[in-house]
Amino acid sequence: MALLEIENLHASIDDKPILKGLTLAVEAGKVHAIMGPNGSGKSTLSAVIAGRPGYRITEGTIRYRGEDITGMDPEKRAQAGIFLSFQHPVEIPGVAFTTFLKSAINAQRKARGEGEIEITEFLKKIKQAARDLEIPDAMLKRALNTGFSGGEKKRAEVLQMTVLEPTLMILDELDSGLDIDALRIAAEGVNRLRSPERGFLCITHYQRLLDLIVPDVVHILVDGRIQRTGDPSLALELEERGYGDFIPAQAGQ
Repeated sequence: MALLEIENLHASIDDKPILKGLTLAVEAGKVHAIMGPNGSGKSTLSAVIAGRPGYRITEGTIRYRGEDITGMDPEKRAQAGIFLSFQHPVEIPGVAFTTFLKSAINAQRKARGEGEIEITEFLKKIKQAARDLEIPDAMLKRALNTGFSGGEKKRAEVLQMTVLEPTLMILDELDSGLDIDALRIAAEGVNRLRSPERGFLCITHYQRLLDLIVPDVVHILVDGRIQRTGDPSLALELEERGYGDFIPAQAGQ
């Protein structure tokens, strides 16, 4: 049984169909990459898996660990171990980064019937993760994402993944807006989280991210459907030839 199973998924936003019968399975221990042109449905797919409001599922199912979560609230999905790393993380003025992290950890622990995390354990987890991601103490004391650079925002997201320890991680264009040094640091943080128990769905336009986070499987998403699936060489083929060969004749008509 796959960690994530999506079957014949149809989804729309503002009554515009975006996903048009998408089927996908992500196994524990594997990194699956989704590549596709703008408007193909990549970000919609990530949002629908996480349960973000505003998207309407008209057909199909999403199963996580064998459970149908198609209609599950987003907070319940997060508590169950699904984490979405946003393409453009939002700023939350007035909420300290560490306060946010502690609240998120305790919400997960409460959902599992556990008590709140001890402050010493919390600080140990935060400080180790921050060192690995080259995040200075001063950044931890700031409001979440407020005034952060693009690289700082993405490292903050990886820090959240590190301390929350989700089982399914959806990386929506982790490389967006990052220079090569910032991308390397973020990618190294993701690679440290790879384990036989976790699955990853890595959404990207570019090979440069997949040079750092090497996928096990690559999917080409065009016009709301997976058009082709292969090994990492498929991404290299795409880099050379573009999306033209993967666009169905009826797309855009």
